[in-house]
Amino acid sequence: MAFPIVLSQAGQVSVSLVDNMMVGHVGTPELAAASFANNVFMIGMVFGMGITIGLTPVVGNAFGEGKLTEVAALLRNGVVTHFVVAILLSVLMFGIYFILPFLGQPTEVITLAEPYFLLLCLSYFPFILFFSVKQFFEGVGNTKVVMQITLIANVINIGVNYLFIFGKFGFPELRLIGAGIGTLVSRIVMPLLFVIYILAIPKMKAYFSEARKQVVRLPKIISILRIGVPIGIQIVVEVVAFAIGAVMMGWLGEIPLAAHQVAIGMASFSYMISLGISQANTIRVSHQMGVKDYHAMKKAATASTHLVLLFMVLMGVVFIVGRYYLPLLFTADKAVVDVAAGLLVIAAIFQLFDGLQVIVMSTLRGMADVKIPMFFAFFAYLVIGIPTSYLLAFIFHFGARGIWFGYLAGLAVAGILFLMRFKFIIRKLT
Repeated sequence: MAFPIVLSQAGQVSVSLVDNMMVGHVGTPELAAASFANNVFMIGMVFGMGITIGLTPVVGNAFGEGKLTEVAALLRNGVVTHFVVAILLSVLMFGIYFILPFLGQPTEVITLAEPYFLLLCLSYFPFILFFSVKQFFEGVGNTKVVMQITLIANVINIGVNYLFIFGKFGFPELRLIGAGIGTLVSRIVMPLLFVIYILAIPKMKAYFSEARKQVVRLPKIISILRIGVPIGIQIVVEVVAFAIGAVMMGWLGEIPLAAHQVAIGMASFSYMISLGISQANTIRVSHQMGVKDYHAMKKAATASTHLVLLFMVLMGVVFIVGRYYLPLLFTADKAVVDVAAGLLVIAAIFQLFDGLQVIVMSTLRGMADVKIPMFFAFFAYLVIGIPTSYLLAFIFHFGARGIWFGYLAGLAVAGILFLMRFKFIIRKLT
């Protein structure tokens, strides 16, 4: 179940990773601008994604109990809810555009980032609609379709990037703006491909046909939002912590900011693999919760945790061994490579805690336990992580590494707190 989601998650993060690789070979200022714009945009994007993720455990529970009419009702109410959320958050993201110049970044970075950020904002609405349907598909255990759509979208993104970033085959050379066009086109294609798949798969077409007969009801919307909003806030808190770290990195200069984008791109890739396993874990846990088989639920959660921790250890070794070679995929600037190499060593350590927090959090989501973990996340990332980053970077003069040591502290606290919460709940259930 996890493998298609892993490929899907890897594909989704590859959109920005490929953008960064291609833009990095245009110039360091462009790479720094992409880093800044993506980190700010990510805050709104993951909040919307988090709200849609709330659909998976409730659908998974109903599916596990065999309540197919309830599954269809959740689909109808979920898509309507996410449609409205996507409109509201799109407007909010366009509003954030006007505060970009006031975030303390170099003038050249702001000038390059502004048009790129607007293109990201245009891609927001279709991306959230894609995620809404994606979470339903995964809730009923169909993970292959999402993988196929994501991989197709990646090929389109790379092709459009190549044409518009470098000005190939008569297309204009738009550099960073070309990367934004590639992202926009690929994200518009994603929900359109879902329509084709739904019409082609009889079982899925039946769900959507049944969903049209259902009525939009406030209690259903509230039940979806009651899980989705805390998940969205929890994810946003983590992303805000990383975004604040990126802004602080910009205070240190263009080279640390570009190096940060290189290192965070590599760390994000390994994180998304773990996130894919964790989403499969959420599906398994929610299905077992639906039939109240707590023993099987604990086995699924334990197996997933072992998989993630093993993978993160292996990725940590790769980061340490390849710390001077991996950054060359993004840039040939030796100053950027040297700073990024130091950050990758820290990333190798925090990978373990990042994997722990994401997999245990996914178990809690499958159990529909989202409110307490939301407060845990706030404490770990914003009360512990960010102050630690600031102190080490600017008071104790650790520079870029100090900011990443703060990330390490926040992830470690979050992982430990989530694990304690899971053990507490499983003792009550069993």
